Amino acid sequence: MITIEHIKKKLIEKGIKPTYPRVRIYQVLSDNGGHLTADFIFKEIRKDIPTASRTTVYNTLSSFVEVGLVDEILITGTEARYEIKRRNHHHFLCKKCGGIFDIDIKCPLAQGEYSRVRGHLIQEIHGYFKGICKDCLKKAELEREEHEKDDREVSE
Repeated sequence: MITIEHIKKKLIEKGIKPTYPRVRIYQVLSDNGGHLTADFIFKEIRKDIPTASRTTVYNTLSSFVEVGLVDEILITGTEARYEIKRRNHHHFLCKKCGGIFDIDIKCPLAQGEYSRVRGHLIQEIHGYFKGICKDCLKKAELEREEHEKDDREVSE
């Protein structure tokens, strides 16, 4: 668990005044592992700060993204998700359960091996994959086996 003092130091280093709501928002992001919606963050900080507004959350997240503390993930097409900025990585969206998972694959661009491609300066990289996660695949396989078993019992 990250300390309040460590969060304050990070915010100050990025030129952000470490108000209590900003510190709490960063703490929620840090404690919950990422891929969080603004609504989830809002509900979490309201437990400690009943007067906090959604505007505060959105403005703070926007500031955090702007200074490079937080990444905004736009994989779902319907809502932004947020996570603490760390090493470059890709994301996988399960089309069945809606889960978002980090994917570590060898990508020279994501690993900073190139800063330019065909003369273009790369400043951000977003790698998104969509499909069915392993848990949903396993569940579907178990359901299929159960249906086959039921079908065999009915025909006997």
